[in-house]
Formats: sequence, C-alpha cells, structure tokens
Amino acid sequence: TAGRQVRLEHAPRGQGFRPLATAATGTDGSYRFAVKATRSGSYRAVAQGAAVASPVRRVIVVARLAGRSVRHVLGGRAVRVKGTLLPRLRGRTLRLQLRTRHGWKTVDRVRTRAGGRFRAAFRPRHAGIYRLRVRFSGDRTAAAASDRLRRVYVYRTGHASWYGPGLYGNTTSCGGALTSGRLGVAHKYLPCGTRVTFRYRGRSVTVPVIDRGPFAAGRDWDLTAATKRRLGFGSTGVVWSTR
Repeated sequence: TAGRQVRLEHAPRGQGFRPLATAATGTDGSYRFAVKATRSGSYRAVAQGAAVASPVRRVIVVARLAGRSVRHVLGGRAVRVKGTLLPRLRGRTLRLQLRTRHGWKTVDRVRTRAGGRFRAAFRPRHAGIYRLRVRFSGDRTAAAASDRLRRVYVYRTGHASWYGPGLYGNTTSCGGALTSGRLGVAHKYLPCGTRVTFRYRGRSVTVPVIDRGPFAAGRDWDLTAATKRRLGFGSTGVVWSTR
C-alpha cells in the first residue's frame, strides 16, 4: 500500500529496539532508509499500525583511526601523537604502541575526548628510527581498528666536518672509491654499511657508513662532499643523527 509509514529501529548490543527513522512506502510498497551507522547493533523495519517486522539485520561498525605525529625529534623530548577516532565517541581507550623486535609494545594509554579526539605521547630513550601505531581494541559500539603512523626519527647531536678534496680516487676503508658524488659518512667504529639519518637546519639525508674517521679531536662524523651538499652543511658544525 502506498503511503504507509515504516519505522526503522535500532538495537545496540545488549539493549532493546528504539526508533531511528521513518519512511513512507511507494506505489509498489517499497521503502528505503539512509542513515549513518555510528554504533554496531541490530536493525529492523516495522510497519506502522501492523504487527509486521522485517528480519533483523546485524550491522558491525568498523572504527577508523586517523593519527599523526611529529617526524623529527631531538633525543630527550617527547614524541607527541594526536588524531581522531571514528565514530566520534568519547571515553574510548586507545593505546599508543611501539614496534619492537618482539612485537608491538604499549607505551601510552589514553581515552578519547569530545568528538573522538585524542592525544598521546612517549619519550624514547635512545636515538633511532621508530615505528608507531595507535590501536583501538573495539567494544560494543565499534569493531577494532589501528592506524600505523609514519616513521619517527629520534636524534642525538654530534660534531661533524667533511672531507674529500685530495682524496678522490682513493679506496675507502669500507671499499669502493671515494668520489665527489658519493653519498656516505666516515665514523670511527660503526660497522660498514650502517645507515644513518642526518638532519641539519630542516634538511635530512640517510647515508651509509663508508669510511673510518674523523681523526680530529672532538668530532664524531666526517661527511662526504655529496652528503655535505645534500644537507646544506658548512665546513664544521653540529648535526643531528639517528646513531
């Protein structure tokens, strides 16, 4: 019958059905609802004025996390993460987790605020490259979700110089000829091939250890000419490094 009112009802897990929306049937008796599901639960359609209901349909809302963090942090400072949990529900527990060789380790636990917003942080002990994610374990309202964040670079400071002129063509301690275009760095003891990320005045570059040095007192790194140019580095100075 055209024009008959049909009521859409929703029952969250563990609760009874409640009206959610209404629609009128068309000339062929069909009806349609378009609602935004914000909580998992059961749905059914009930014809008004008649003891007729559709089969119950179970709908699971899958949560979605959108987080972001700072990417470059000097050692000793906190890595801060913020974002939003969708659906935008308050009071949900989230875990900030760090990837380790043994799996994911929780380093902070927070609750969402109004609008599903959250803030979390952790303070790394060592320089290096860290992988983080934010994890929601799920509850009655929404299924579990996680958001893997971009890599975070944590640095320590060190004194650097550069080398090259007069040595081009020579074989480096780690093998291969030193040229003006070769990216790399010299270090006293890090294994050959160890990749190190440097940051200097907003520029970053990741290069391998290719040689031994520097041999001047008080210096930690000797940059090749190509690495120096990539960073916009001068003759000597302080750089940030992940090792």
